[in-house]
Amino acid sequence: MNLHENPNPEHWIGRKADQPEYWHQFVKCISDFKWDEGGSHKVGILGYPGEEGVIRNQGRPGTKKGPELIRSFLGGIAFHLPEDSSILDYGDIVTNGQDLESTQELICETVKSLLDSKHFPVLLGGGHDLAYAHGKGILNHLSTKNEKLGIINLDAHFDLRPKVKDKGHSGSPFSQLYQEFPDQFNYLALGIQRAANPRSLFETAKQVKANYLVMEQFRLQNWEYIEEQIIWFLDSVNKVYLTIDLDGFSSAYAPGVSAPSPMGFSPQIAFKAFELIAKSKKMISLDIVELNPLYDKDDATARLASRCVEYILRKIFEGKTITNR
Repeated sequence: MNLHENPNPEHWIGRKADQPEYWHQFVKCISDFKWDEGGSHKVGILGYPGEEGVIRNQGRPGTKKGPELIRSFLGGIAFHLPEDSSILDYGDIVTNGQDLESTQELICETVKSLLDSKHFPVLLGGGHDLAYAHGKGILNHLSTKNEKLGIINLDAHFDLRPKVKDKGHSGSPFSQLYQEFPDQFNYLALGIQRAANPRSLFETAKQVKANYLVMEQFRLQNWEYIEEQIIWFLDSVNKVYLTIDLDGFSSAYAPGVSAPSPMGFSPQIAFKAFELIAKSKKMISLDIVELNPLYDKDDATARLASRCVEYILRKIFEGKTITNR
């Protein structure tokens, strides 16, 4: 089975306009992994419609339609990146039955190829097991560059659980990265919920020297302290991989996830953190995961996911003139 599926232009929909004004009018669908080699400021979109990792972690299946929905709502957003930006959709990487490992291997190789060809990768999940393959691809890309990667995860969970029967899952991506890259593992988690993480995981976080803010700390009224912690972490690394698990948001804003919680954080605090991280000029890659359309309400979670992607890219490119043609 071919694990790569070419992009479907019908997933990019939006308001009609005489002049290009919306995302769907700027996206180019690229078949067969024919990388755009021109320029140095390109956004490469890759979908991961996978749920095997969620199933292994005893979560609610239903993430397969996540990338498709994020694309459709992203397509309808007004376009505020530089007009000569290249927004390139390279399609999806799927899973053959329960063979998650082959999928992760291809994602890892694809992320490295995107970075090697000067794209800014944006990966759309799918389960958070994506982060293992994504992070490994970034670290492989950086292996000869002598640059220190920092991983920032907005999430209710550490995702530092051990593998089960020697198989990874949506709760183990960062423990897997630590096991393979112990000397290159630099991790900051924002929004950790004590009710969702047993003491053993807090012990694991201590062992791997993870930095984190628990939910009680990650609130708008505590912004000065949050800003200080994020800046300290940003100053300690050269590059940043930002991963957003939608189950970190309160279910009032994100009901359509595998593990909803009413005690999550708000978009207001998350977007302040996004802006700070994006403007650091250190972001190298982005993913957003755990959208479960089966449990969404009025597509609220899908809309939020698309707004996260658009906002972060806008802040990264704000003030830049992109000339990559």
